[in-house]
Amino acid sequence: MTKQNTSDRLIIFDTTLRDGEQSPGASMTLEEKVRIAKVLEEMQVDIIEAGFPIASPGDFESVKAVATAVKNSTVCGLARSLDADIERAGEALKPAEFSRIHTFIATSPIHMKEKLRMQPDDVLAQAIKSVKKARQYTDDVEFSAEDAGRSELDFLCRVVEAAIDAGASTINIPDTVGYNIPHQFGELIKQLLERVPNADKAIFSVHCHNDLGLAVGNSLASVLNGARQVECTINGLGERAGNASLEEVVMAVRTRQDVFECDTNINTRIILPASRLVSSITGFPVQPNKAIVGKNAFAHESGIHQDGVLKSRETYEIMRAQDVGWSDNKIVLGKHSGRSALRSRLEEIGIKMDSEEALNAAFSRFKDVADRKHEIFDEDLRAIALESQATLEHTHYHLVSSWVCSETGETPFAKVTLKVDGEEVNGEAQGGGSVDAVFSAIKTIIKDHGTLELYSVNSITSGTDAQGEVTVRLEKEGLEVYGNGADTDIVIASAYAYLDALNKLAIATEREHPQYSGV
Repeated sequence: MTKQNTSDRLIIFDTTLRDGEQSPGASMTLEEKVRIAKVLEEMQVDIIEAGFPIASPGDFESVKAVATAVKNSTVCGLARSLDADIERAGEALKPAEFSRIHTFIATSPIHMKEKLRMQPDDVLAQAIKSVKKARQYTDDVEFSAEDAGRSELDFLCRVVEAAIDAGASTINIPDTVGYNIPHQFGELIKQLLERVPNADKAIFSVHCHNDLGLAVGNSLASVLNGARQVECTINGLGERAGNASLEEVVMAVRTRQDVFECDTNINTRIILPASRLVSSITGFPVQPNKAIVGKNAFAHESGIHQDGVLKSRETYEIMRAQDVGWSDNKIVLGKHSGRSALRSRLEEIGIKMDSEEALNAAFSRFKDVADRKHEIFDEDLRAIALESQATLEHTHYHLVSSWVCSETGETPFAKVTLKVDGEEVNGEAQGGGSVDAVFSAIKTIIKDHGTLELYSVNSITSGTDAQGEVTVRLEKEGLEVYGNGADTDIVIASAYAYLDALNKLAIATEREHPQYSGV
């Protein structure tokens, strides 16, 4: 039995900041990446892949900023099997307490022939060279055989053995295009562990994509067959259909300890706050029936189910909602509550304010909501905190006031006052509805507004006084950005979301950010 089979530790490698950001429209600012990285660190994620340093100056600076901010988790940078990539990654990771370089090259026949235009022996030589190069910057080197799931086993064994001999301490076997089936992919890991002579000298990892909806299944099958690192993302974010969801992998292993001979070090109570933070920053809403973090994940409507849960929770719940960050508390604060109470409750649900300025902004927003809403739920507090933090970071445009007139038989009309880089500017316009009128009024002030591709409304909590959460997507010359806003008034929530997206669009156009489809 190999070293991997006897280990009781499953390493969690989070690539939300790298592969997750490759989702179209999911680009993040440097500040947003650091915020997410700090939450991942609090969750006790083992390795945080912060980006692809050579992709752009912005990516380089983001990796460097995360490497500076994170002290307990290992910070990783991605690099192709090229000297320039590896050197750039090594430079970006210099501030890190613990650093890893993740270098990769494709090993499948179709990738070697059609993409790399290289012969197998040349790919093997390049893999060896890149690992040795990376070892000049760190002792922690991960090698990935891109498209391993469609690679020939004999050649894959040769490459893996050579990479370990060259100094790679982690070997990643990606299902890059989400092609594999769980029993097949699990068998691949088993074969590699049995056939590669020096397999006991490295941790075997998997990185599964979700094109057939099997990313989590393939990852778990691999763990059952000896893999001891899983690469995943919050909410399953990632290019195309996404990656294996961190929350699903972690809770599957934690819940089914009768099946798995290992467990993670993850603080699962941070899962929900991390999910909400990533959703807010990227503008990708979490579907209601999403496992673990969807708002219906622990909801019971069937009378039979309700009766069973009331008698014994275990009848219909295999996990405790509180263990992943959900709370049973309904009314947590009122309009007479102070800053200390707000700070305390936010910390209880896993949200820490970065500064007094951020707390003050959240407190002001909280008071505004509390004056208009009978019950304040934890979900309301999360929306308030995330929106306030985003407002502080995106400084171009702020909503000062909005006035809308809409009556039967008349064309809706809106007036808005915005702060544009600190200066108040007024705009007014008609529209097809109240929201359209507000958006049109904003457009009279902000000329560079792109094209509205998506407008979506969700209720954060129940009741007629519930906060509405609005998501918008703007597109401009191939660049897509998402914006989020929440308020008890859906028109105001829409204005917040639109301005959030416009702020992100303004920031994104100020810096290079090429998309890259890698491992």
